[in-house]
Amino acid sequence: MSICIFPGTFNPIHQGHIKMAEFALEKYHFDKIIFIPAYLPPHKEIDKTLANHRFEMVKLAIKNNSKFEISDVEYKSEGKSYSLITVKKIIEQYQIKGRLNFIIGTDAFEKIDTWYKSEELKNLVHFIVFPRKDSNIYRKEGWDYEITNMDFINISSTDIRNGKFNKNIEDVGEYIKENGLY
Repeated sequence: MSICIFPGTFNPIHQGHIKMAEFALEKYHFDKIIFIPAYLPPHKEIDKTLANHRFEMVKLAIKNNSKFEISDVEYKSEGKSYSLITVKKIIEQYQIKGRLNFIIGTDAFEKIDTWYKSEELKNLVHFIVFPRKDSNIYRKEGWDYEITNMDFINISSTDIRNGKFNKNIEDVGEYIKENGLY
């Protein structure tokens, strides 16, 4: 089985995330994309009380695609969500041979060398990098990656948190309103 993981804060998940996953499915012919919401991302300040809401919003956002799945691997730890630990758990759970495919945005990939035990992570993953309009990719020595050619989607989680619900997935927008989030 060919799988790809899509870890992220998803604060909240939005159409851009879904379009990235759909693009990866089509271009790389994955059998499954596994969304992995971070419980506590180590590189971002985030309201811990939103963790369960973020998880529920991802479930709502992916429910209509049978090739999308959600993993609670980072939620079970209830601590900081380090990609290396997550990758090792997914490799073991799915008995992956070779590198694990990993969707990432340029904003995160630019900082990859600062991640927890990044040298060890280099040997385990193949990054599929989605560029943002305002970012540059510099050559990353020793990393296995490719940059996609998907057209940029002008939406961000910050937009949604600032009330632009019309740019989001309908069910997620309703969830945000019903729960008084952001």
